Amino acid sequence: MSDLATLPTTRDEDWRYADPDALKELTAEVLDDWQEVTLSAGETSVQSFVLDDTNPGVTRVRLALGEGARAEIYAIASASEYARLEVEVTLTRGSHFEFGGVTIGGGDVTREFVTRVTHAEPEATSNQTIRAVHWNRAIGNFLGRIEVVRDAQKTDAAQNFRAILLEKGASANTKPELEIFADDVKCAHGAAIGALDPMEGFYMAARGIPPEVARKLQVQAFVADAFAEMQDEAKAEELLGKVLDRLGDAQL
Repeated sequence: MSDLATLPTTRDEDWRYADPDALKELTAEVLDDWQEVTLSAGETSVQSFVLDDTNPGVTRVRLALGEGARAEIYAIASASEYARLEVEVTLTRGSHFEFGGVTIGGGDVTREFVTRVTHAEPEATSNQTIRAVHWNRAIGNFLGRIEVVRDAQKTDAAQNFRAILLEKGASANTKPELEIFADDVKCAHGAAIGALDPMEGFYMAARGIPPEVARKLQVQAFVADAFAEMQDEAKAEELLGKVLDRLGDAQL
């Protein structure tokens, strides 16, 4: 079978918001390149991914968590060309998955996160916090699927996606999915897309803060949510700094 026969298109649900031109450049080798991570019972893993101009394209990660294990992934998608981080997670009893991600940038570029979290046993938890900041004609996407299998009682799963569009030409898309086959669960998702709050800007301006500084502070507070659960404060500050550096291209 040729590579073309295996490649996705925007007709595929998981790729519906992707850049069609970028998909034409993908190869089967890239799509088969999964980073496989298996955590033993009680083990903890913290990973960070920066999809910038040195590492654009598609990155795929597959996690399998043992009982009571904890996996955290923090990510930035800021490349000047198509960037996509795809994460598949299988949770067993008492395990936890934490995801914090920021898509940010301008140009005519699509940046996206795609997650699929399967709660395969009872008492597992997951939390996902995604923030998007875009300008020009850029697009920020989040597709998140949570599946709670039968008998995976006491599941607690949440997704939260919010986007700020700094210019009218920018856009954001989100597609939360919940598939629940257990009856004693707590699952929630939320999404909001809008502009910077002008009242916050007026409040800071009234206290002598220049408008461009005020807007940068608003964006900083907005994206910091994605790294709030990170225990390594130095690493969290480093990631936040990379996000804010990308704002240099924006018309604040």
